[in-house]
Amino acid sequence: MAVNGFGSVGIKYQQLTDVQFQKFSALVFSKTGIYLKPEKKELLNARLGKRLRATGISSFKEYYEFVTTERSGDELIHLIDSVSTNFTSFFRENSHFEMLTSMVLPAFVKEGRGRNKDIVLWSSACSSGEEPYTIAMVMDDYVSRHPGLRYQILATDISTRVLAHAQNGVYTDDRIAKVPNLFLKKYFKKGVGRSAGYVKIKKELQSVINFSRFNLMGEFPWRDSIDVIFCRNVMIYFNRETQQELVNKFYQALSPGGFLFIGHSESISSLEHRFTQVDATAYQKK
Repeated sequence: MAVNGFGSVGIKYQQLTDVQFQKFSALVFSKTGIYLKPEKKELLNARLGKRLRATGISSFKEYYEFVTTERSGDELIHLIDSVSTNFTSFFRENSHFEMLTSMVLPAFVKEGRGRNKDIVLWSSACSSGEEPYTIAMVMDDYVSRHPGLRYQILATDISTRVLAHAQNGVYTDDRIAKVPNLFLKKYFKKGVGRSAGYVKIKKELQSVINFSRFNLMGEFPWRDSIDVIFCRNVMIYFNRETQQELVNKFYQALSPGGFLFIGHSESISSLEHRFTQVDATAYQKK
């Protein structure tokens, strides 16, 4: 039985006040760069309500004190997981993958990249894994036609929940609608029996991806060492100042001649940057 829209028998939760929303919003922004607009108040109310039930805490005030003082930081990770948006799909915004094989990789091959040093591709907000697995399929297929080409794929996200899903590599059948039949046969195992209706990424493909938790607001451990960065449909959740900071960090992390892909609904044209635009949502560090 729910109370005031959510809750359980014996525990009555208050609605999130405007002041409390602002405090949680500021906390999320300071830790992740994600800006929660006022219209997200009801969404935050519902998602934090789940954390209150999970922890047995009876008020948002008490929960805020708990999450900001807990030394392990585990609950802060749960909070971030709760507010992160993680919609994605295989071959989403496919023009980027077509550009990868038609322009980016041929240019790299011509330069000699991938021979003595790996081509490094980074899915910087990999969510539940569809993007890095798509990159891996495209790369494996390309390398099959260009033997000897070396590469590695980094896949990071701030959410431990979606990272666990990504590393598991199991998806429902409806998630693979955009995957070409040739790739379905080559890179997926179809579930049978109790696993009917599911597919699993084959281990050979999983092995080329290094999954790890990473906060884009943190210091980048790479400098001039990444060749391709995918950061798609992420910056729309940041304010202009955070977008500017992130674009600068991406530029520093990319090797000369490297590429940045952003989402089709995004643009960095209003920001100060040194990238050369090569397509509507693709940029190169010249």
